[in-house]
Amino acid sequence: MGAIVSAIGGAIEAIISAIASVLMIIVSTIVTIIVTIFDIIFDIICCNCFGGRTRRTGSHRYNFGGGRSRGIGSGI
Repeated sequence: MGAIVSAIGGAIEAIISAIASVLMIIVSTIVTIIVTIFDIIFDIICCNCFGGRTRRTGSHRYNFGGGRSRGIGSGI
């Protein structure tokens, strides 16, 4: 009798664990989508606020100075 109850308990635990794993994947996907949307919004806001400069967040490039050389003797 104890083995049957233990097997049933193990099955219930496995089912709950599987449901929790699926919920974690769903939450992770939703959070990734939200973060991506905010990243795009902040990219647009930063590009508008900083004029012609391309300041990007996340995995994008930063390009300050408009491509001018700022070496020694450039007069800046």
